Amino acid sequence: MTVMTQSLQAMPGATPYRWWALIALALAQFLVVLDASIVNIALPAIGSELHVGTNMLGWVITAYVLPFGGLLLLGGRLSDRFGHRRLFIVGVAGFSVASVAAGVSVSGDWLLVARAVQGTSAALLAPAALALLTKLFADPQDRAKALGIWGAIAGIGSAAGVLLGGILTSSLGWSSVFFVNVPVGVLIIATVPFLISKDAPSKRTSLDMPGAATVIAGITALVTALSGAERVGWASPQTLILASAAVILLSSFIFLENRAANPLMPLSIFRNRWVTGGNLAMFLIGGATTALFFALSVYMQQILHYDAMQAGLSQLPMAGALFAIAGVVPAVVKAFGTRRPLAASLLLLAAGLIWLFFAPSDAEFAIHLLGPTMLIGVGLGGAFVSGTEAAVHGVADEEAGLASGLVNTSQQIGGTVGIAVLTALSSARTEGLLEQGVAQPQALTSGFAWVFLGAAALAILGASIVLIVIPALKKR
Repeated sequence: MTVMTQSLQAMPGATPYRWWALIALALAQFLVVLDASIVNIALPAIGSELHVGTNMLGWVITAYVLPFGGLLLLGGRLSDRFGHRRLFIVGVAGFSVASVAAGVSVSGDWLLVARAVQGTSAALLAPAALALLTKLFADPQDRAKALGIWGAIAGIGSAAGVLLGGILTSSLGWSSVFFVNVPVGVLIIATVPFLISKDAPSKRTSLDMPGAATVIAGITALVTALSGAERVGWASPQTLILASAAVILLSSFIFLENRAANPLMPLSIFRNRWVTGGNLAMFLIGGATTALFFALSVYMQQILHYDAMQAGLSQLPMAGALFAIAGVVPAVVKAFGTRRPLAASLLLLAAGLIWLFFAPSDAEFAIHLLGPTMLIGVGLGGAFVSGTEAAVHGVADEEAGLASGLVNTSQQIGGTVGIAVLTALSSARTEGLLEQGVAQPQALTSGFAWVFLGAAALAILGASIVLIVIPALKKR
């Protein structure tokens, strides 16, 4: 054994195969992101075969998102407490087993339980994966490159869901959208122990269970309120009660964290302006992108009459631009720091969304959609990478899991808030135009256009916050 290898193995989490390890970590994150969208195309087939009604089909998505978003902070803390590699492997194993269970579901209830286990497992593996990345790549330049690869692979997961969902469902049936996770999960579990050395658990002896209980309940109440608001009404008793409960529970969480001996989320972490600015940016990025992918997919299929596969293929240029720019961002960050590339990426994202706002009801892809979606891909690639880097900058190793769980939580809650608010705005716009006698295609197109414009406003707000909150120039 060489002296270099001995020194690497002496470092917690270090490995001479760290770039190969990065691929395994990024693939796991790809599965987590992919599974939030790939199921959408399969929902009609699931409903038909399992005899599941429309309302319950919505819970096939919610059953995954609720535990995922609600448990991310606890998952990050658990990985700090018991070891990032251990929790990562446990999360991938649980995700793979739950994917098999979902694929062989014989009833709607069975499927919902499997989806909930998938979401819980994702909440364990996602923060552990990002924490492992930050520990494996301690050098700022190497970390920037690693985050570029991470952001590219994970970002493509969002765009690939519609495409893969359409191909798999039409060719192999709805079960295949779950079974596709299994070989990737098995490969990751088999290789990670050889690629990443075991890291030492934290010296913390206890977990903040009161804090964990209140934040899980608070986030669950918030996500449930926002997810159901469009269906039952923003002023309905259900929405108001759940929203009030979320405010009370999350306020209680902050109160408890100020007094806990070993808090789940030490509020002192927000003294780091990079963490604060990065999380605010990722919250707004999550809101803009979740609403964008939903509205763009429905616009293409309902207004332009693309089938599922055409809708997926039409997003390949966006995914290609995202992948390409994510590889360039590390060099830009090295030259200019994180603040300006992140703000510029958000403004490019906003510009693409504003361009998309003008797409008509009879849009031609090459003329009206190709340009704005590629510009959006450039903005997303830069924003995902630089935003994630900002959110974990300057965090101590013992809080790497917490910071990673926090950035994932910010993005997930941002997505929930964004799609709830912007789709409500879209529906109000469409209904108003229909009442005025505007033809349905034009009214629907105008409604979707307001989603794109609202998402652009979120991106512009994010750029403004980044420039105010994150310190001026800090070359990496």
